[in-house]
Amino acid sequence: MKLIKKLLRDIKQSIGQFLAFVLVITIGAFFYTGLVTLSDNLSTYTKEYFHTHNLSDLNVYYDQISKQDTSELDEIEGTNKVEGRYTFDATQSFGDTKATLKIHSIPANNIINTPTVIEGNIPSRKDQILLDSHYAREHQYRVGDQIKLSVNDEDVAFTISGLGENVEYAKKNETQDHKTSGFAYVAEAGIPRIAGSLYYNEVLIDAEEGYDIDRLGQNVEAQSYKNSYVSQISKDRTFSYSQLQQTVYNNKLMSKVIPLVLFIIEAIILFLTMSRIIDSQRNQVGIMKALGVKSSSIMLHYMGFPVLVGIIGSIIGCIVSAIIFVPMIETSNARSYSLPSIAFSLSPFSVITPILFSSAFGMLACYLSGIGILREHAAEAMRPKPPKKMKKLLIERLPEIWRRISYSNKLILRNIFLNKQKAIASSVGVVVSTVLLITAFGTQTSLQRVADQIEEVNTYDLKVDYTRGAELEKVELPTGIESSYYQSAFPVEFVKGDDHENATLTVTEKDNALIQFFDENDNPMTLMDSGVLVPKSYADQYKVAIGDTIRIRFTDPSFANKTVDMKVTQISNQYSNPSFFCSIAYLKSFGIDYNPSSILVKASNTADLTSVRQFFEQDNQVDTIADKDDLKESAQFILKQNSFIFIMFIISAVILSFGAIYTISSINIYERNRELATLKVLGYQKNKINRLIFSENMILTTFAVIIALPISGYMYSIIIEALSSTHQQIPDQINMFVMLVSIIIAFLLTTLSNLMLRRKVSRINMIESLKSIE
Repeated sequence: MKLIKKLLRDIKQSIGQFLAFVLVITIGAFFYTGLVTLSDNLSTYTKEYFHTHNLSDLNVYYDQISKQDTSELDEIEGTNKVEGRYTFDATQSFGDTKATLKIHSIPANNIINTPTVIEGNIPSRKDQILLDSHYAREHQYRVGDQIKLSVNDEDVAFTISGLGENVEYAKKNETQDHKTSGFAYVAEAGIPRIAGSLYYNEVLIDAEEGYDIDRLGQNVEAQSYKNSYVSQISKDRTFSYSQLQQTVYNNKLMSKVIPLVLFIIEAIILFLTMSRIIDSQRNQVGIMKALGVKSSSIMLHYMGFPVLVGIIGSIIGCIVSAIIFVPMIETSNARSYSLPSIAFSLSPFSVITPILFSSAFGMLACYLSGIGILREHAAEAMRPKPPKKMKKLLIERLPEIWRRISYSNKLILRNIFLNKQKAIASSVGVVVSTVLLITAFGTQTSLQRVADQIEEVNTYDLKVDYTRGAELEKVELPTGIESSYYQSAFPVEFVKGDDHENATLTVTEKDNALIQFFDENDNPMTLMDSGVLVPKSYADQYKVAIGDTIRIRFTDPSFANKTVDMKVTQISNQYSNPSFFCSIAYLKSFGIDYNPSSILVKASNTADLTSVRQFFEQDNQVDTIADKDDLKESAQFILKQNSFIFIMFIISAVILSFGAIYTISSINIYERNRELATLKVLGYQKNKINRLIFSENMILTTFAVIIALPISGYMYSIIIEALSSTHQQIPDQINMFVMLVSIIIAFLLTTLSNLMLRRKVSRINMIESLKSIE
């Protein structure tokens, strides 16, 4: 009981340090619980959501397939359920803007890609439609309203029977734009209104559990010889599913990497401060031993400090996370995806991990710090450590320079070199803080760089995607075009030994000036006819170098699993949506026919761009059109989607840094009470003493910053490597501006800590401090 009272008294006497420790633990618990909540909830929800609504494993496209032929596909090996539907595009005009709707038919007994009805009912009559609830909200549509759509240049009216969301549209496009993009479902009875008769052009296939999807795709294509087969796409390659899975993967990485970094930093700060707290109380340890207190009880007494700090800090961190982090997650997720009724709730059990981590590190620090003192005899521990012998400093051996140094600066230099271990320990805390600041600011800058590169790489005005089967070489282009280039993207599989990775091979003209390529040093380069350009993200993951040969397998069934070995001639930085690139000539060297699917266009001027766009919009063969505004929106969306986590990371880094610097500076003052009291007795003014401490801390901060610069580069590279994947490259170079800002903040935090500790200096009791403890 007496030791508990002493613990509480120690906390009261050093309440500033205690609160700084609590703040450090709070930050780690805040990030850990928030990121784990995001990762676990999103992962669990998506698995259940895809299973409950039976997301199709394979989408097969035809020009036309009958209901009877569709039912025959059900007999193919590997299929569990088969469902046919008719898919078409419709448009709506709202003043100067134009919206596009992807519309599907839905059978009465829908079992694949089943919708979530938010309001109303699934359409049952030929004139009814189930509308995307987000699109309806943007345009203020309600159940029962009439909606007029333009289909094949004809107006078709529907009555909105319900509003809903669908598992296949968890993410509609890069920017999740609900205003100009949407989806809808009409009753199967409504197909003849659009197509003229009842037939399908798309088949959804639910595969048997564990059956190989590639093999199933080959079986389906072989069975479709009598039908007008067009193409197919597996679930893993659909935009919505792949984007969501990538997000889940990235979130899991962040939930492990960022909290781990914070906990390691907390461990270092706890170790430094706890070791010095115990060392500063060695006489109290000697008194307790003399009074018969067991060494184990003394150790547990000091361990109570970090355990109490860990419990309080972790609980506060979880509460703050529930109040701030979780609502921000919900807002970000709602902006990025359409996942009905998803809820992010922080589990009470998530507080256990930060308590265990922080307490374990603190107890370990106490054990390592106190074991030496506890081994001493009581009388020996009660005596102060003998004063250290001070050798002449190197600068003292230069009398001409030493005489010119003021007495205060001599005191600073002597104190630093007399207490080298303490000075190094203080510097370590500042080093850790500076490294954290540089890493936090560097990560945010890298995120900005990812967004900026989207516009740097794609310099076209319009990207026009055509429907499958269109012969682009015969397409007549409008006037007002400065330059245009053909392009096509093939779904492929990158093969390296036993590893297989989904990828995209983009084939375009060698002199395509509307797509810019940058090497690993961000120098521009152009395509070659002698090989393939590999994204750096894949090259780093699979140790691919220029001159190597890589294996590419074309996964579209029309290529019959054709596999080619390509020579790597270039490696490029591709931060967003990385793709393999090669020229048309190089593709044809493998005996593969090239049929472009897109045209990249640059208009002569801004005035011509409007007429050029209108020309393509009127072409029935055009599937989608993307312009510069879409690229800018995509770049801004990347920032908005992820920036809040990294902004919180920066704020947390600043708070952690302040906590570390304040705590270590506070202990420095506590350990030097006797010395500072002596200066007071000798007539030193309070301002001079404060200036003395401030100057010393500034020198230590300067030394720490110099040490921190190379370490921060290494730490930053480790974090970037952990967060990067084949589908996401993050720049791994820190610019000088980031380092400069981080250094300035480190000095500002040191200044703020000194200002807050001025009061502690003024409260030093000269008589008590100067009393002999013998």
